[in-house]
Amino acid sequence: MAHYAFLDENNIVTEVITGKDDEGTNWEAHYGEFRNQVCKQTSYNTFGNQHKLGGTPFRGNYAGIGYTYDATNDVFYAPQPYASWTLNQTTWLWEAPTPHPQDGKAYDWDEATTSWKEIA
Repeated sequence: MAHYAFLDENNIVTEVITGKDDEGTNWEAHYGEFRNQVCKQTSYNTFGNQHKLGGTPFRGNYAGIGYTYDATNDVFYAPQPYASWTLNQTTWLWEAPTPHPQDGKAYDWDEATTSWKEIA
């Protein structure tokens, strides 16, 4: 079983499906032609450019609806959560300007102050 992401004209993921993965067929091309959309395979086991089972990571992150496909780097990444956050081009994850506190308390990001605010 494999997963495939369909892309719009801006390389934004519009749908992710489960499909075939048997060898000998280019399923990206097959599904893409069938739907008349660009189709890219994605790996359910890849997050933060790491394979959760210790294998080779595939395309940065598992694609989701609204994700961007970066054709130059051949990766998927999520929409930017806040204007102040930057995309780490090693993990392909968005990072806040300051690290999330690791004190066991719950926090929410406050974009107005670009800082973490404790949730009461």
